[in-house]
Amino acid sequence: MTNTSLSLQHIIRKSTLKENAPLLIMMHGYGSDENDLFSFSSELPEELFIISVKAPYPMQPYGNAWYAINFDAEKGKWSDNEQAKQSRDLIAKFIDEATSTYPVIKDNVTLLGFSQGSILSYAVALTYPEKVKNIIALSGYINPDILPENLESKDYSNLDFYCSHGSVDQVIPVDWARQNAPFLNNLSIKHQYSEFPVGHGVAPQNFYEFKEWLMKRIY
Repeated sequence: MTNTSLSLQHIIRKSTLKENAPLLIMMHGYGSDENDLFSFSSELPEELFIISVKAPYPMQPYGNAWYAINFDAEKGKWSDNEQAKQSRDLIAKFIDEATSTYPVIKDNVTLLGFSQGSILSYAVALTYPEKVKNIIALSGYINPDILPENLESKDYSNLDFYCSHGSVDQVIPVDWARQNAPFLNNLSIKHQYSEFPVGHGVAPQNFYEFKEWLMKRIY
């Protein structure tokens, strides 16, 4: 089911609960679309109300992006951070729209992001911690350039992160992901970090681990 009335195009899977359902919002990676992560839906708890969103910037010949990437530049210059901040704020707005439009609990929102969607999941949670509860960040990293400057002054006590990465990821180096845990530690944020012997993707055991992690947190 596709919905275009909110600020981001998206598809949904309804919950078995008629009201007060826990909400899971999926954000795909660079060059993909809303159907990508949605394939996980059938394997996730049926109580979840699932929304998979489409990134706002269309690419040629197909796919979408949350922000432009220049693959020829060095790290630090390769992401369009202004576009990334705009997408971060757009997702925050979308969370408000979704929680007021659908029969979900606004205090039980989980973000699930892969790659570029994962980078934005970190940014949304660290910028708007009051809007989310759980974050599943797959194959991504924390980009400090798209975070607010006053991180220490925010209340992150409600946040809980599941972070994972492929140890042989050829797209986003695992060394970048290994900096996530110390970053979250410095802010006293609850988190779990796992690595799997795969490239830029989600191994089956990775899926089962984050599914189990999530099931303990949505009820």
